[in-house]
Amino acid sequence: VSSLMDQYFGRMRSLMNNKDLPARIRFLLQDTVELRENNWVPRKAFIDNGPKTINQIRRTGRDLGVFIPPMSQGIRTDFFQESPFLPARIKPDRETLGGLADMFGQMPGSGIGTGPGVIQDRYSPTMGRRTNPLFNGHSGHMAPAPQPFMKSNQGQNLLFQNQTHSSQQQAQSKDMAPRFIKKGQLNADEISLRPAQSFILNKNQMPKLQPQIPTMIPPSAQPPRTSTPPLGQPPQLGLKTSPPPIQEKPQKTTKKPPPAREELLKMTENVVTTYLSSKNMNEAVNGVREMKAPKHFLPEMLSKMIICSLESPDEDREHVSTLINTLRMEGLVTGENFMQAFLNVLDQCPKIELDIPLVKSYLAQFAARAIIAELVSMAELAHPLENGTHFPLFLLCLQQMTKMKDREWLTDLFQQSKVNMQKMLPEIDQNKDRMLEILEGKGLSFLFPLMKLEKELLKQIIADPAPQTIYKWIKDNISPKLHTDKGFVNILMTSFLQYIIHEMYTTEGDDQLSAPTKEQLDQEKQLLLAFKPVMQKFLHEHVDLQVSALYALQVHCNTHAFPKGMLLRYFVNFYDMEIIEEEAFLAWKEDITQEFPGKGKALFQVNQWLTWLETAEEEESEEEAD
Repeated sequence: VSSLMDQYFGRMRSLMNNKDLPARIRFLLQDTVELRENNWVPRKAFIDNGPKTINQIRRTGRDLGVFIPPMSQGIRTDFFQESPFLPARIKPDRETLGGLADMFGQMPGSGIGTGPGVIQDRYSPTMGRRTNPLFNGHSGHMAPAPQPFMKSNQGQNLLFQNQTHSSQQQAQSKDMAPRFIKKGQLNADEISLRPAQSFILNKNQMPKLQPQIPTMIPPSAQPPRTSTPPLGQPPQLGLKTSPPPIQEKPQKTTKKPPPAREELLKMTENVVTTYLSSKNMNEAVNGVREMKAPKHFLPEMLSKMIICSLESPDEDREHVSTLINTLRMEGLVTGENFMQAFLNVLDQCPKIELDIPLVKSYLAQFAARAIIAELVSMAELAHPLENGTHFPLFLLCLQQMTKMKDREWLTDLFQQSKVNMQKMLPEIDQNKDRMLEILEGKGLSFLFPLMKLEKELLKQIIADPAPQTIYKWIKDNISPKLHTDKGFVNILMTSFLQYIIHEMYTTEGDDQLSAPTKEQLDQEKQLLLAFKPVMQKFLHEHVDLQVSALYALQVHCNTHAFPKGMLLRYFVNFYDMEIIEEEAFLAWKEDITQEFPGKGKALFQVNQWLTWLETAEEEESEEEAD
């Protein structure tokens, strides 16, 4: 247990030093830690300022010179019954005592209750020496007690004082309020231990006391009269002069709870049925608005709309798609709600397909219209369908968009979405060849024209390597928009390089590639000169495309394990034939992209030549400046 306490207080000590905590919390933790270190003895401040018993108060008064006699039956003073054994010589005078004596006076006819630290109602430290009846008015109405053990002259003096005091008090009582007279006439046995009623009243309820004004002052010199009661009447303390106005609280409007789920589904079905029969869009939108469906129900509401129209004709499904898009424009639903609804219906497809075999085709129509209406984006639709989820739904959606729009529009949209088509296929089919085969089967190969080009261009070059024939085939089969595409240039250069190797070497061996004969080198140069017009047609004045062509050469050499001298030989030929400009070579050198493999080895083989090229270019610039 001790170890646990040490661990607990260690944690408190660490929190005590944490400056991020409020100072009040850190002080409480510090106080608790120090309390344990002091053997659980409270601080001196708590001991001195804590509640005290009546005996402690008596001891404090005794130390300060104030005698507080204990309460006992048969004893009385001016406020207490005095003990017959108490000598008169110990009664101190207020004026001579000082200290706590000034604290023990109180209002007439009232007490301050009982409990620890409270002085009894009948005690007065002046011991009857006050002559003002308002401060010792109780003593004149109490029955006198026997005074044994007194000398005769002392008894006579005391009797004379009591009689004089009594007569003064009776004369004064005529001018006192009735409640003070009644309070003063209580016997010792009838003393109430409760606080006086006048001290319990709220301060805000007490009327302010007005100064007494002589009645002989002329009316013009008197202050204006107020609502203060006359001096002869007792003030009505604690009573309100007028009742406060009754403030009626507005009735709380109880918010009507939303309809139950079953009721909302039925209302949704009624809205769709009515809309398909009347084709009244405003009525349908108002019906959905009046449903006041909670936000969490909106996807289920849209799912119900889609399911209700699956067995309807294509025209009705199109109308429901229009309704959903209108609800989006009215701010009643969001694109996220539609995606949740769409996925909910997809999860129910195995059950729905038993009655509606073409359910995925119908859902593809909803998805296609949502993308066309920009309710959702193609990327948002593709994300939950990756890795062949619900395959071939995504391809069906692309087919529907081709029918609703056109190929060019869909190609641009697909390229902007940056969707990875391989990820949209089942894992077993995620390769280029299989993807192209599937897309050709669905009539979607036009989305990847470069893949088709990569597969067919080499065949066309082998069939007819004439530059004019190659250029004409490219113009007829490749969109002009792709002529400035880096991917197209990469494929074009790769096809030329593959054809050159195919023509130069009967068998592709590392030895032949690393040590070509003089005739082979001449043949390589002649083939490059033959393809020069085609390459210049697409690369001239396009430095970025020239850099892409150099990367195609880099990948080609890396595929063949960088045969000795091949990369440098091609660099020199491209430079001499003015196929690639100096700026493109230097840009390729400085580029740090990691997209294409073999950059490090390629730089190692041509770095010296690139340094020479850079120096030569600087010298030419200086000569031109001179």
